[in-house]
Amino acid sequence: MISEPNHSSAMRYVLFDVDGTLIDAVDNQRLVWRTWAARYGLDPDEVYQVALRTRPMETFAQVAPVQDPRECLAALHELEDEDVRSGTYTAFDGASELLNALQPGAWALVTSNYEHRVRGRFVRTGLPVPKVVVDAAAVAEGKPSPVPYLQAAAQLGARPEDCLVIEDAPSGVQSGLRAEMTVWGVNTPVAVDGVHRHFASLREAVPDVLAFASGSRPHRRKGSTTTE
Repeated sequence: MISEPNHSSAMRYVLFDVDGTLIDAVDNQRLVWRTWAARYGLDPDEVYQVALRTRPMETFAQVAPVQDPRECLAALHELEDEDVRSGTYTAFDGASELLNALQPGAWALVTSNYEHRVRGRFVRTGLPVPKVVVDAAAVAEGKPSPVPYLQAAAQLGARPEDCLVIEDAPSGVQSGLRAEMTVWGVNTPVAVDGVHRHFASLREAVPDVLAFASGSRPHRRKGSTTTE
């Protein structure tokens, strides 16, 4: 079991993943990949299962090795941009309350998507956008590398030990852990390996995230699991 790092009395910061953590985009991602697969005459279910585990260029190499990966990526980006304009998005329960309660400059978004899509989704769901957004274009190495979370901390002027990462996916959890930050998992029925605490939903995590941000000691609540 993993114990949470000791924290100083310095200011605390919260770094959020986006898709699956703040925004429920599973149906959108599935539709985009199914549409993409149909363009290339591929099995949509097989393509989606691969896409869940790999980054786009790796997905193309596995499911469409004879296709030009740049063309594949351009087609995917076209579909994703159209989905931002016309798709249906929902923020997870608690997301608006949580983000609006945090101090400006004390939180950031760290996403494997692109900033313009994140902003589009946040506008459509009414969520505030922080000053710091680290997206796929901002880093040479994506999750599970620690680089995205370390870059967000640097832009906030924060030390890793004063940061809390909120994630739902194994690659993001590993990214936060490798950055030597506290990592809490949300929106999964069971805890992702390595998380310091697990909450079945974002809503259940809201009081403890706010307590962390304020420097208070979080209380253990129903729906959460602490590994120590």
